Amino acid sequence: MLVEEILSLLGRATRYDRGAFTPLIVAGQKLGCVNAVWSGRLLAFEAALFEARDGAIVCRLPADPGRLTAELNAAARRWQDAGWLNGWRDERFTAFGRDGAPLFELERAAFRPLGLSSRAVHLNGLCRLADGEVRMWVGRRSPDKAVDPNRMDNLVGGGVAAGESLRDALLREGWEEAGVGADRLEALAPAALLLAERPVQRGLHREWLYGYDLWLPDGVTPVNQDGEVAEYRLLPLDEVERLLAAERFMLDAALVACDCLARLGYWGEHNARVEAALAAVRHPVDADAHAL
Repeated sequence: MLVEEILSLLGRATRYDRGAFTPLIVAGQKLGCVNAVWSGRLLAFEAALFEARDGAIVCRLPADPGRLTAELNAAARRWQDAGWLNGWRDERFTAFGRDGAPLFELERAAFRPLGLSSRAVHLNGLCRLADGEVRMWVGRRSPDKAVDPNRMDNLVGGGVAAGESLRDALLREGWEEAGVGADRLEALAPAALLLAERPVQRGLHREWLYGYDLWLPDGVTPVNQDGEVAEYRLLPLDEVERLLAAERFMLDAALVACDCLARLGYWGEHNARVEAALAAVRHPVDADAHAL
């Protein structure tokens, strides 16, 4: 077993210099964190929308969802035109307040620059063979993907778009990525809630990962529908561990897969050490993520 390598991976995935980011206040609430580059851009070029106050970047706009959505998306278009944003998707995520109420919607490419919290659903595909061995379905991302091409991924993984529930996103992504029908997914409940938080080129990646476990019968094979997955492989758990240790997985998928293996007790006598490392990103499944 590659326990030390897995612990090293989890350590790197959960440690970063939080002092390098400035809190972002919107509608009177701390919603994000902004790095030095984006702090300078917001204060120099978007002074009508943002100001520095009490050690934070404060949005001047009132707590009006319609106005916040309209003006922040107009700003995001300006950032795209200036060449500051990449990966524009014409897809919005929702920024929630601490009480769980939607505050505004924003182009997903602008979430990382502002360090806003997004949500994603991830599905672990599991299969128990006739001899009792448990294996995991692992996808290899398309070489044409803009983010993490050819990296290994969970059976399903994708962001929750504005206006979607977790269930809506799971059903949509389950079909698009793996050809898994609603009949297999609609009764699933999250088995894990993890917070992925790390600096990225765009700013700060902060995403709540809702992890689900799907046990597929032996002989049922996932089939990608949208071209985003190059292939699926049903792997022994020790092979999954080797890919994790070699950092072949995209990082969010690695957290979800490690969490799943730990819940399966894969590391035996060393399982408690992995569980302790995962405690840095794990939260109660029934927690209100927006209030954390």
